Amino acid sequence: MLEELLAAWIGRQRWFGGKGRPIDRVSIDSDATIEAGDPGLRHLVVSVWQDGTRDRYQVLLGLRSDLPDRLKHALIGVHGPYSFTDGPSLDEWYAYDAVHDVELTPWLLECMGRDCDWGTVRFRHLPGVEIDTSLRSLVLGAEQSNTSLVYGDAYICKLFRRLVPGVNPELEIITALAERHAPHIAQPYGWVETDLDGTPTTLAITQEFLSNSNDGWDLALASVRDLYAMPFEDGYGEPAAVSAADAGGDFAGESFRLGCATARVHQELAAAFPTDVIEVPEVKRMAEGFRRRLARAVAEVPELREHVGAIEAAYHRVEELTTEVPVQRVHGDYHLGQVMRTNTDWVVLDFEGEPGQPLAERRALSSPLRDVAGMLRSFDYAARHLLADRPDAASLEPRAEDWAARNRAAFLDGYADGGGAVSPADAALLKAFETAKAVYEVVYEARNRPTWVGIPLAAFRRTGL
Repeated sequence: MLEELLAAWIGRQRWFGGKGRPIDRVSIDSDATIEAGDPGLRHLVVSVWQDGTRDRYQVLLGLRSDLPDRLKHALIGVHGPYSFTDGPSLDEWYAYDAVHDVELTPWLLECMGRDCDWGTVRFRHLPGVEIDTSLRSLVLGAEQSNTSLVYGDAYICKLFRRLVPGVNPELEIITALAERHAPHIAQPYGWVETDLDGTPTTLAITQEFLSNSNDGWDLALASVRDLYAMPFEDGYGEPAAVSAADAGGDFAGESFRLGCATARVHQELAAAFPTDVIEVPEVKRMAEGFRRRLARAVAEVPELREHVGAIEAAYHRVEELTTEVPVQRVHGDYHLGQVMRTNTDWVVLDFEGEPGQPLAERRALSSPLRDVAGMLRSFDYAARHLLADRPDAASLEPRAEDWAARNRAAFLDGYADGGGAVSPADAALLKAFETAKAVYEVVYEARNRPTWVGIPLAAFRRTGL
């Protein structure tokens, strides 16, 4: 049975969320034929049951009477019998992951361009845009939870593998911002959807592919490397006075521009979606939530215990606020890996929020300072990421602190220059958000990369956090 083949295959996939737990059973919830020839293409929504819980995944199923060598790495299994439309009836046929088949993936663009419906699967494109359906695709290999196909140098189509009922926040946000002709986003072109539990659910999004651009994280690390490579002594054998401003790859100008872009995106989000305020009692409850998460974190990572006093002080300052807090739609998972530097400016990507959180939480209104805090923590990570395995880490620590401080300040200056000024009351809330983010990072690193736990722990040793 096809379900048995899928059960043996799906647990090995990078994007499968239930690794390490046995699969009880697999069922096919929906099966839509998009191309009925040889090769054929079917769209599956697959339910995977583990420990009494159910997760649903999207699979593009390719079917062939003969599997070429270039697709053998994508093989799901051999099954039969099957009758291809206008083709042979076979006792055995090859089932494989069709995202890797350049003969079939153009159908995704073709169907979006024509607003096709195939069974319960609906393909749509934005009004006023045209989609070139002649481009060949390439699968990006770095993603963990999704699969992205790049078509030439024009489009990137992100397929959401693990499905959550509802419209993905990224689709909601980028289409709303595109209607406003907002800057700093990648142009959306189309999407794929179906109904899960009676709710329209996003399956894929196609956007402009920023081919001539650089990832913010990579650019930041290049700047840090330049700083770390500078000599410790001058030409006379004396200690060299080295600062981040002296490094050939000084990043502060880009951090400032990124702050400006972030403020503009927040303004556009506030204009495109409803806004609200959090009353003072709710602000106090937010601080209580920070404390509960801190208590759980300390129980799991005892190294946090010595910093509890400083962390509690940051949370207490939020409790002392006497004014309401404006909230709006935000990015929700903002860091240097979510921004790209094009030839002209910064572009913000991946507005879907933290994928592990419930959809309602990802769509909930929040303070834009949550995004600001996420980016400030990302500067700290960029500064210290390269120290994790270096024997001279201690001697480079002052440079790391200098680089992080310089770029954090430049980003905040840019944010203010772009209209996102941080008031004294905002400063207390920003510090609490950043502190809570660092607490989360400590737990994450302790669970996943224990040798990196020192990166977020360094935040509590720094004056001012």
